[in-house]
Amino acid sequence: MRKGILSLTAAAAALALGLTACGGDSGQTSTSTASATASAAKAGKIGVILPDSKSSARWETADRKYLEEAFKAAGVQYDIQNAQNDKTAFQTIADQMITNGATVLMIVNLDSGTGKTVIDKARSQGVATIDYDRLTLGGDAAYYVSFDNTKVGTLQGEGLSKCLADKKAEKPIVAYLNGSPTDNNATLFKAGYDGVLKPKFDSGDYVKGPEQSVPDWDNTQAGTLFEQMLTEQPKIAGVLAANDGLGNAAITVLKKNNLNGKVPVTGQDATVQGLQNILAGDQCMTVYKAVKKEADAAAKLAVALAKGEKPTASGSVKDPETGKDVPSELLEPQAIYADNVKDVVADGYVSKDELCTGDFAEKCTEAGIS
Repeated sequence: MRKGILSLTAAAAALALGLTACGGDSGQTSTSTASATASAAKAGKIGVILPDSKSSARWETADRKYLEEAFKAAGVQYDIQNAQNDKTAFQTIADQMITNGATVLMIVNLDSGTGKTVIDKARSQGVATIDYDRLTLGGDAAYYVSFDNTKVGTLQGEGLSKCLADKKAEKPIVAYLNGSPTDNNATLFKAGYDGVLKPKFDSGDYVKGPEQSVPDWDNTQAGTLFEQMLTEQPKIAGVLAANDGLGNAAITVLKKNNLNGKVPVTGQDATVQGLQNILAGDQCMTVYKAVKKEADAAAKLAVALAKGEKPTASGSVKDPETGKDVPSELLEPQAIYADNVKDVVADGYVSKDELCTGDFAEKCTEAGIS
């Protein structure tokens, strides 16, 4: 468990230093600093529940880091925990956070049923709720912060089409490795790439190959499923994999069959592994979601709610189960290919040191990563 707690002693010391440094003009500084300290002290506590650390590295390497930075900058109390894909643990963590004084609860649900149970309990206790990254269907959270997930899928579909065209593939057989059937985002991703690829299937330009949804985004299961798919249809020419983890699972199987680099594979999340696969020529593309912007947007809402404010969102998303419009912040995703991997590094999402290790040092140089 990690906690960020405003230290009133430290704040008082900082205030004292401010008074000394400002000399005779310290009255205004003293008043504003005291006001900020009082405001932070009055703010409630924010609880955040992340889903796991296995399906994607981002939850621990990016989301936790950026949320912590935002909460520390705002001087509010917070508690960030990871449910590690355990639904019972997810509910237990939520109960503990509420018992320990959380006035705002931000969750990345494991499935809508579990998420709704947690949101209902929180709301009954007067705790404000935010759906982070994944919408809880029927949950009626106060806010939803994510990316335009249908657009994510559209970029994946367009990316696979581009890579197949680059390989001059004729009537390619395209396999799908969809995300978890209990994740609403996976449904939105599929709607996006279906919008691009289905017309090609219908016209006969592409052939629809095997399709599997991967429970819990489990990469090990994805590898097993894709191996079965490739056995069933050895002439698979393209793989729409819903994220980098699933993509890497497919690539691992393709390597065993000497097909890596020959069969384009998509991804999502711009993980170090996914970007390295792109640099190696084994992965066609990924979708970069600037998690810092997502975390900052969610933290801004959470901090305002913790201070008793009623923030406004720039848009809304309709919950397909309740028909209600959920106040939302949706950010724009970006397609990443070999020629713009450097954009992800330049943005600070991954570092050159992380990405350009060993054999990838030369490939990074070739890709203009400095």
